[in-house]
Amino acid sequence: MTEVRAKKALGQHFLVDLNIARKICDALSGGTPDAPAAVLEVGCGMGVLTQFLLQRSDLTAYGAEIDTESVDYLHAHYPEFAPRLLAGDFLKMDLRRTFSEVPALRIIGNFPYNISSQIFFKILEHRDFVPECVGMIQKEVAVRLAEPPGSKEYGILSVLLQAWYDIDYLFTVNESVFNPPPKVKSAVIRLRRNGVERLDCNERLFVRVVKASFGQRRKMIRNSLRSAFGDFGGAEHPFFSRRAEQLSVAEFVRLTDWVEQHSHS
Repeated sequence: MTEVRAKKALGQHFLVDLNIARKICDALSGGTPDAPAAVLEVGCGMGVLTQFLLQRSDLTAYGAEIDTESVDYLHAHYPEFAPRLLAGDFLKMDLRRTFSEVPALRIIGNFPYNISSQIFFKILEHRDFVPECVGMIQKEVAVRLAEPPGSKEYGILSVLLQAWYDIDYLFTVNESVFNPPPKVKSAVIRLRRNGVERLDCNERLFVRVVKASFGQRRKMIRNSLRSAFGDFGGAEHPFFSRRAEQLSVAEFVRLTDWVEQHSHS
């Protein structure tokens, strides 16, 4: 294992195994040398992933880094990358405006555990602009995102991401490849935009229905939805006797249509 010295910042554990870093970068698809695809690395740290992204002629790599010491380090060690390194908070960036010159933007990174869910929600907001994401996150979160209906791990973000992305759990990463080592295992997942341009329902309401359904996940959907939308005039849906984790994306779409017809909220 090749190691690089790095510091911990913002809840992030820096990857120090270059073989793992190469595998993560290799999992991301690209364009061609004549028409490279744009990729934004979230949280570049000390450039462990960055160096491999820069080696790929089928990618144009950009970076987002909030830590000023890391930005200074990257400027010093990867001067060719400096013009495309954005010093700031990825979660606050207007991606379409910032990257208005590119048709699509891939996302990659060793995501800080404490904001990984927020990163995925931001990707969802830009789902028509972000065709692919490869990220290393806490293993239990990765399992949750990739789980099918019926699992206790299946939740709000599982449904919302699976509605618009195909999700692959690529591989597990041991604690020993980080500095400092975290107390939990990590995993690398890949999201690739599926063929769904629009859901066959009110998409904003779909998000509300999914969130409400899991709001009281130990209860039947009847109780969860009535708490959020009222009693639907006493009307009942066949799914009301089930729990949220038992419904597929397609079933949530059907439920959303029903809620729209029967709710006045």
